[in-house]
This record gives sequence, structure tokens and C-alpha cells, in this order.
Amino acid sequence: MRKQTRRKRLTFAVLGAGHGGLAMAGYLGLKGFDVRLYNRTPQRLEPVRRRGAIELIAHDGEEVPRGAGPLSLVTSDVEEAIRGAHVIMVVVPATGHAWLAEEMAPHLEDGQVVVLNPGRTGGALEVHHIFQQKRVAADVVVAETQTFLYASRAVNPAQVQIFRVKNSVPVAAIPAYRTPDVVNALGQAFDQFIPGDNVIKTGMDNIGAVFHPAVTVLNSARIESTRGEFEYYIEGITESVAKVLDAIDGERVAVGAAMGFNCMTAREWLYVAYDAVGQTLHDAIHANRGYYGIQAPPHLQHRYLTEDVPMSLVPIASIGDAVGSPCPTIKTIIELANTMHGCDYWESGRTAEKLGLAELELSAIRRLVLEGKA
Repeated sequence: MRKQTRRKRLTFAVLGAGHGGLAMAGYLGLKGFDVRLYNRTPQRLEPVRRRGAIELIAHDGEEVPRGAGPLSLVTSDVEEAIRGAHVIMVVVPATGHAWLAEEMAPHLEDGQVVVLNPGRTGGALEVHHIFQQKRVAADVVVAETQTFLYASRAVNPAQVQIFRVKNSVPVAAIPAYRTPDVVNALGQAFDQFIPGDNVIKTGMDNIGAVFHPAVTVLNSARIESTRGEFEYYIEGITESVAKVLDAIDGERVAVGAAMGFNCMTAREWLYVAYDAVGQTLHDAIHANRGYYGIQAPPHLQHRYLTEDVPMSLVPIASIGDAVGSPCPTIKTIIELANTMHGCDYWESGRTAEKLGLAELELSAIRRLVLEGKA
């Protein structure tokens, strides 16, 4: 990684102009960093290009960043966006990670850090594998966050509302010994990123796998009949729904344990990320102020299914099969999503085979994670 002087601030490229990308780019601009914003659809960028900034607004008096964050570049050209950037913040659905990795590969430079925000499950492994397949010669570090830093929603094309900023978010690199470099670089802009153990741990601690697909499937009739006119976490997670989430959470933690990793439970994560506590998962969710006001998806063709099923649930269940840790509840949600969408998320998702883990012994997986090669 390039050594930075105190006077020279990092240049960030934010890839993705959705809810999260706008929040990330606006915050970095507000902090005074050189920020490039990329989106592959030029039309989506036009309002931001005209204004030259992204406005951050707060939610009901929350202590969150607010104001207009200027951007130095708004572009639909990946090469232009990442040229000379020190940190590349990928803020797109996990279904787009592979495509972006292939687009970035020819243009990467020594010392750059690529951070998936978040990686979901297996994201860093997937991108690292693609860079190897593309024979990327540059010294590039791939990292992923365990979850996204903000709870946010775009309210206009150049305006985003931040509901809450998480207290801490683990980030891990592949190879794992480069994690301190990544955390130090991100620390110039963010206080919340902390070192994660490794990319297996950040991927298996993907709490979106617990909170998104099952809640959406179990509220599917209500979503279709109201077009999402209800509070997703607060009204959508009743005591019975929370029991299903508990079962999914238990299966996820068990898969991690079978691989030799101690994963965080959903209740533990709520406390670490939001200071939310409760005797049950249901109570802890309802104790999180950051979840109030967040509406449900307006339809079922939403990333809570189209992204989180193939990129979160499928890899957990597939790895579970590989290591002998069954996931019956997770597989039920996958099959229901397949039926609702008329597709096969097992085919399109990140399986152990696609991540290169199916034929590896645990010792080889550990070498891949710690050293960057099996």
C-alpha cells in the first residue's frame, strides 16, 4: 500500500450510486476527501453530476452526518473512476461483484485497496479468485466489510437520508495479514471500521442473511397487498417471524463452528452494532432505534431476495453441506424464493464450488484466507 503523508489525503472511488453508494460518497465528500462516484447507468448519475454534490439529511434528530458532500468526478467509466484512487469502495449489490471485478481487473494499480461494502458471504473470496483468473499483476488488496456502515435511503437522486450509523463494523482482507493496512487506510475517514478476523468470519457473520430473505418471504402477502407500506423490521418481525430468524441464525453459526470459526449471533451483533439489547431476538430488534421508520420493500423483486438469497443463504447452505452442517430452515427459505421468482438461486448463487472451497481441506481453506493462496 502506498505510504501517505499527513498532508496528502486519500482519494476514494465509490462504485455504485444506490442508497448506500450515495451515502458513502456524500459522507466522504463532506469530510473533505477527493471522491469519484461511478455508476454504470449514466442516467442515474445525471442529477448528481449537475449538482456536483450529494446532500445528506438526518432522520429525526439522530446524530448522523448532514450537509452537502462535493464530488470531484461523476462517471460511468470504471477506468476513469479508479485511476489513481487509493481506496475503491464497492457499494453495489453482491450480484454485481463478479462483473465489477472483471471490469476493474485490467485497470488496477499497485497499492490499491478494493473494499466490498459489504461482501455478503464469500464476496472477497469471489473477487480475489476473479483477479487471479484475470492474472492481475498489480499488488492489490481485496477486503470486505461484515455489514454496511449506514442504514440509509435515497430520497431524491442527489439526496440521501441516513437513519443510523453503526457503532463498529469489522473489515477483513485477503490475505488476512493485510487487514491492518486496510483498517489504517479506512481510519483516515471512518472511526467505525475495526479489524475482523478473516474473510470467512466476516462472510459468515453476514447478518443480512438472517434479517432479509426470511422476513421478506414471510411477509410476502403483506408486501404485495400494501406495496411495502409498513415498517419492515418493527411491524414485519413479529414474535413468530423472529423464531424463524432464530433458527436461521443457529444454522449459520453452526456452519461457522464446523469450519472452526466462532461466529457472532444476531443478538450479539445487534448489541455491538446498535447497542440494542433484549431477552429475545424479537426484543433486541425492537429495541434498535435505527430500525424505526424503515419501510418494507415495495415489491418482491428486491435485493432482500434477489441478492441475499443467492449471495448469502446459498453459500451458507452450500458450505454447510460441504462441512457436514445441515441448514434445513435456510434451504426452506431458498426454495420458497425459487418458487416465488420462478428461478434457481442454487444455480446463480455463490456455491462452495464457485468459491473454490468444495474440494479443499480445512487447512487449505485457512491458507487461502490467511496467505491468499491455497
